[in-house]
Amino acid sequence: MRTFKGMSMQRAGCGAVLLLFCAVLAAPAQAQTASTEPVLSMSKGSGQAYPTKPIRLIVGFIAGGGTDRVSRVLSRKLSDSMGQQVIVDNRAGSAGLVGAVIAAKAPPDGYTLFVGSISALATNVSMYSKLPYDPVRDFTPVTLTMMSPYLLMVNPSLPAATLKEFIALAKASPGKLNCASAGSGGGNHLAQEMFRFMAGIDIVHVPYKGGGDQLTAIIAGQVQASFNLVPTAMPQIRAGRVRPLAVTSAQRMAILGEVPTIAEAGLPGYEATSWQGVVAPTGTPRAIIARLYGEIVKALRTPDVLEWLAAEGSTPGGITPEAFAAHIKSEIEKWAKVVKLSGARAD
Repeated sequence: MRTFKGMSMQRAGCGAVLLLFCAVLAAPAQAQTASTEPVLSMSKGSGQAYPTKPIRLIVGFIAGGGTDRVSRVLSRKLSDSMGQQVIVDNRAGSAGLVGAVIAAKAPPDGYTLFVGSISALATNVSMYSKLPYDPVRDFTPVTLTMMSPYLLMVNPSLPAATLKEFIALAKASPGKLNCASAGSGGGNHLAQEMFRFMAGIDIVHVPYKGGGDQLTAIIAGQVQASFNLVPTAMPQIRAGRVRPLAVTSAQRMAILGEVPTIAEAGLPGYEATSWQGVVAPTGTPRAIIARLYGEIVKALRTPDVLEWLAAEGSTPGGITPEAFAAHIKSEIEKWAKVVKLSGARAD
């Protein structure tokens, strides 16, 4: 098995590409180390009475995917604690782009929020030549809600029980294996591109409208492989409908201790993690942002949510709005380098 260091590189000199990829993979996970203490306070006036009507929580993917599942848990908790219904509104398309555009144009009054994923708030910036919104300019961050690695999975009918066997099969049949994602430009698409590039294989990217469709495709055998979020994949793994080969995180997961990381299974240095968080249209009053931040953190810290996230293989968020803003900027820079190296584009 070749390591990344020994692979031939396309479009760049071997040394330069290796140094750049190492810098990308070594980027600090600011979301995991930032403070989770509130820095904003409620002010009397418009924010004090908020909310007085239902709140729309836009999710940029179809129902059933990882972003949708966490959003629905959060919406139930917030509905109970805030005294108004928090309604999930699925607006799928282009790795969260469709939902992001709708949310960015909404009135900044706290009644339209957006659950932004790594794709909508970071990777889309580099994947689209003319993105119709700006994640930094058009949104005010509230907080990160969760982080989760991806799982490289295959249909059980595929004759590959390990990562090395999958790579060998792909090399023996270049361009014959299809690998699904939740949309072009999304986090799992770029996790796939990084894997393809580092493994030196030719697999075909097949984008879907969300994690639910993506998972259905691999179960049905429409594609042979897929990089899925752990929360979405776990029920199907337990049912034996898909076979996990490796996890994209730096360490193995407690709930899947027998599944190796991609790094230890053959590609040293590989690491990719998905994340999502709540943002509001720019101009939303600071008092409302403070109220939302406090309520979301309270929801994330309840024992049943913590237990559910742990069982799903996810890490709860809860960092401050300022820390989340810094995280978004850092991720935009990190994945821009991966997009450049892989040549991936969504338009």
